[in-house]
Amino acid sequence: MYTNPFETAAALHARRVPRYPCLLSARALEEIFTGCADFQSRGLRLGLESGRCVTICWIEGLVSAQTLNEDVIRPLTAISRLPDGESEGQSLLRILAGAVYNCSAQYRETTDDVVDDLTHGCCVLLFEQSCRAVSFEARSEIRRAISEPTLEKSIKGAKDAFVETLRVNTALVRRRLCTPRLKIVESQVGGTSRTRVAMLYLEGAADETVAAAFAKRLDALSSDALLATGVLEKHLTDAPRSPFPQLLHTERPDRLAQYLAEGRVGLLVDGLPIGLAGPVCFADFMRDSGDGTSNLLVAFALTLLRWLALVLSTLLPALYVAIALYHQEMIPTRLLLSVIEAKQRVPFSTALEVIGMLLSFELLQEAGLHLPNPIGDTVSIIGALIVGQSAVEARVVSPIAIIVVAFAGIAGYTLPSQDLGAAVRLARLGLVLAAVMAGLFGVGAGLCLLLLHLARLDSFGFSYTAPLSDGEALPWTRLLLRGPKRETEGRRAP
Repeated sequence: MYTNPFETAAALHARRVPRYPCLLSARALEEIFTGCADFQSRGLRLGLESGRCVTICWIEGLVSAQTLNEDVIRPLTAISRLPDGESEGQSLLRILAGAVYNCSAQYRETTDDVVDDLTHGCCVLLFEQSCRAVSFEARSEIRRAISEPTLEKSIKGAKDAFVETLRVNTALVRRRLCTPRLKIVESQVGGTSRTRVAMLYLEGAADETVAAAFAKRLDALSSDALLATGVLEKHLTDAPRSPFPQLLHTERPDRLAQYLAEGRVGLLVDGLPIGLAGPVCFADFMRDSGDGTSNLLVAFALTLLRWLALVLSTLLPALYVAIALYHQEMIPTRLLLSVIEAKQRVPFSTALEVIGMLLSFELLQEAGLHLPNPIGDTVSIIGALIVGQSAVEARVVSPIAIIVVAFAGIAGYTLPSQDLGAAVRLARLGLVLAAVMAGLFGVGAGLCLLLLHLARLDSFGFSYTAPLSDGEALPWTRLLLRGPKRETEGRRAP
């Protein structure tokens, strides 16, 4: 029988020391929310004419005023629904049985549960005498509308993207995988933020050990506030200090659904319009979501082109520096004469030229990212045309150095993953420094260290360099060509 991988985490959470050990009452809640101007409370009489007094509490802005008025307060004050003469316990049972027009009514006895409900958009009905409460779902409908993806453009695929509301994101995934095998298990992470995190997996396709590992690491997350994906990656990945990404990021629900169908485990965080998935291998970051909508040969050609661009973006500047400094005999004569002519009036060495251009390239990219769109485009044009052309005309850098750096940068932009692109840029600079110190021998040594680092990485027990290192047949074919799978083939990540 399949067991819930979050069962252990829930048991540990239940044994934790309460954050608010005081008795459940309106006065206790007012003391907890002291200084919170958005905390609201109001006393009510059940049925208006009875002597049964209750207190309703909510946080303004998180709760819909219309839902609170029409679905909670109105039935509480209706004499026909809560007649006089009942005890407080009988009224509580009647409310839980459906006297209030609400799809969710949760019985609460602890202050911790009530505080969590209030901070997550519920209104709470307090029964002062018995120190019991009932929480109702009344979240505000104010949220960002579902729009098109901004980073992962879709040509033939769906046009919707994740938003900052967790339940909307889970619904977008559920629309793609209309089966009860899709399991969605929620947990709260962060001592202060109490952020809701949903773990998604497809029963029968996902590895149970991987799902249990995700749940265990989420439960052990000790961060005070979960407000960015970097906090999750730091605690979930096996090698958090590695610059190479170890979790798939996507803002498209169809892509996350595809990851789940392949046997991976997904994560959705309340407040973040991004989905995470694992385990992964390096080849997963070289695949684009549009490959599945293209012809098989076209997808193969594009994948091969991306791998070629990865090699050029990583090695081209380092190879140019190594050959220009130590191995000039490898350059054809006419090209060597052209390089010498361009270098005659340049006061800096080839190493300083390339390193300076790489740093300038990074500065222009950062400036374009952090400025508004019109200003960012202007900065990119100024940097590419005016600054670059002026540097060549002023004999500060040689044209060949600009061509090499620009070609490496353009090749890096073809990578589907921005996280992988950042790691490639860092590796590119390291290989250039190795080329400055030892020429091609330094490039070879740096490349060996880079490959050794990738070979040592694991993602939840799976090799990061698969399919080249998994020992199965036709590794290069499976690396570059992903054909249609038969129904009898297994679906195990990665």
